[in-house]
Amino acid sequence: MIELYYWPTPNGWKISIALEEMDLPYEVKLVNIGKGEQFAPEFLKIAPNNRMPAIVDPDGPDGAPISVFESGAILQYLARKTGQLYGSGERDRVAVEEWLFWQMGGLGPMAGQAHHFLSYAPALDPPQDLPYAKDRYRTEVARLYGVMDKRLGEARYLAGDFYSIADIACYGWASLWERQEQTLDDKPNLARWLDELGARPAVMRGMAVASDARGNITDDKEAQKVLFRR
Repeated sequence: MIELYYWPTPNGWKISIALEEMDLPYEVKLVNIGKGEQFAPEFLKIAPNNRMPAIVDPDGPDGAPISVFESGAILQYLARKTGQLYGSGERDRVAVEEWLFWQMGGLGPMAGQAHHFLSYAPALDPPQDLPYAKDRYRTEVARLYGVMDKRLGEARYLAGDFYSIADIACYGWASLWERQEQTLDDKPNLARWLDELGARPAVMRGMAVASDARGNITDDKEAQKVLFRR
């Protein structure tokens, strides 16, 4: 089995969903980021940036074990390993990678900062309620969702007419649009895509992995100290 080092966050969901979609057997190794388990020496051996998710595949290239960190790299590795969710040719793969890296460099970081400044920072002690930061990231996430909506008006999925790891990468973050103080009223194509992906059985199973462990950081002062070094 593939070992999945995981916590139920948008980045963790990428890999649990992909493993479910690809029908790969896996074993979940929870990494409680609120308790600092991502800093454990044994975890840092496979994820030196102290971030989950990470995987260990005992059946890696040439049959030798391999560990992979960074969610985008894991998605690419799994797609190459299985021949799934990466399109059927080089043009498809280029399109997949465009939108995958768009998520890694844009949507994920910007939505993550929106979560921080809209939800977490005001709950710190003392509160850090910063109107400029809140507006900055709220506005940038809205722009990115506008980019998605335009693309999804041209194609059923982000990379084209086929479902791919690019869609999986974006889904977890986009599913939290309300928390990012966004609206879908003017984004019908994004709303359609969210509904379609959210109804996929593998997406539902992937999102459900360890869902009961997902806490509320706004109320957890100890987790805030670990995550935000306060």
